[in-house]
Amino acid sequence: MRFAFIDTWKKIWSIEFLCRVLQVSSRGFRAWRTRPVSQTQRDDMVLLAHIREQHRLSLQSYGRPRMTEELQALGLKVGHRRVGRLMRENGIKVVRTRKNKVTTDSNHRFNIAPNLLDQDFSATGPNQKWAGDISYIW
Repeated sequence: MRFAFIDTWKKIWSIEFLCRVLQVSSRGFRAWRTRPVSQTQRDDMVLLAHIREQHRLSLQSYGRPRMTEELQALGLKVGHRRVGRLMRENGIKVVRTRKNKVTTDSNHRFNIAPNLLDQDFSATGPNQKWAGDISYIW
């Protein structure tokens, strides 16, 4: 994290100054820059590509458990914690949708209540017109 910070801000301040402030050696910073990517990081990049593809194919509906099952079905040896970490670090989230529940049944033989107010809710005094809203109930 410190070396990444130095690499980001080296255009504004000198590397020696940033190393001194963050209490790291400039030699360590140079070694960090030339160090190759580790095998775990390479494996994570490959796995992340698979996760992104499965996330797209599932219409963003697969969470960590189902994603792990799909990746294991593809032949990848991966655990649910690693999949969860990669999804969390890369902002891959499930998009939850609700089914549309039809609450109106127009095909019935019941009496339909008359619209006495006709959208006129103004009253000259209290307890003359009553109305309610239950649209907040699922």
